[in-house]
This record gives sequence, structure tokens and C-alpha cells, in this order.
Amino acid sequence: MSRFKVFVYGTLKTNEPNHHWLSNTENGNSNYLGEGTTLQKYPLIIGTQYNIPFLLDKPGVGNNVIGEVYDIDEKMLLNLDILEDYPKFYERSVIPIKMKTEVLDCWTYFIKRYNAELLSKEMFPSYSTKGPHNLPYCERYLRDPSYNYKLEILGTGRSDFRRSK
Repeated sequence: MSRFKVFVYGTLKTNEPNHHWLSNTENGNSNYLGEGTTLQKYPLIIGTQYNIPFLLDKPGVGNNVIGEVYDIDEKMLLNLDILEDYPKFYERSVIPIKMKTEVLDCWTYFIKRYNAELLSKEMFPSYSTKGPHNLPYCERYLRDPSYNYKLEILGTGRSDFRRSK
């Protein structure tokens, strides 16, 4: 079975609200490889009324983002794709991640189409739901099902979209 490296920067990290996706063996196999940092700067923002962390695909803007790297199997990758609503909402790309002793190419989930106003939000070098930003993540089961937070990220019209590549 194929193996993949994935870089997580938000709620999938250890001690964060969605880490159970990576630790639940029913979702597949994952092995923690360590902390890593993006070689390029990216905007890591916290957005929507649910305080969701997003990595915007705008290389060179923001910070070198600190996260965690996992070695995962194909079943886990497919389950992470479900969580991230890939490819409808998030897209994933392979980017270089600096580890302590090496650089690894890792899959990373990005928002590639987004409302340009998001670039004016505070950009963080790392994420924790309990961070000093005082913007705790809102679990899915607590969210209003009639509110589509994705429209807030994507904007409402074509002129609101920015595609970084």
C-alpha cells in the first residue's frame, strides 16, 4: 500500500480538536514524524464565525508556517480528503517542509480560491485553538447547519476570487 507525507498546520495537530482523525486507526494508519516548517511563507489565517484555520495558497506572503508531519497510508489520505472537502473546497499540493535534519515533500491542504479580503486578516506562524488570538475553533456539531461558511471564504462573486498560481 502507498505511503504519503502530509503536513498539518491547524486542527489536525496534536492536542487540537480534529487530531482524532489522524489517531483513529479506523481512518487508516498514521505515524508522527515530527514538527516541520514550510520553506516558503504562506498566509495562515483564522476565518469565519467558526474560527477555522486556513492556509491560503499565496506563496511569499505571511510566515514560514509551523506544523506537524505525518507518514500516512492511502486510506488515511482519503479520509483526510473527506474531512477537508477535497477537491471541492480545499485543494492539496505537495510542498517542501523543513524538518530538523531534512526537507520532505509533503501533501498540504490549501485554499486556492478565496475572497481577496482574507489577505488583510492577521497571519499566524502557527495555530492553536487555545492561542493568544482568543479565537477558539468551533466544533462542527456546534455549528448552524443553515450557515454556509465556505461562501465567506470564497466570496460571492467572481471578482472576489483570487487564485494564487
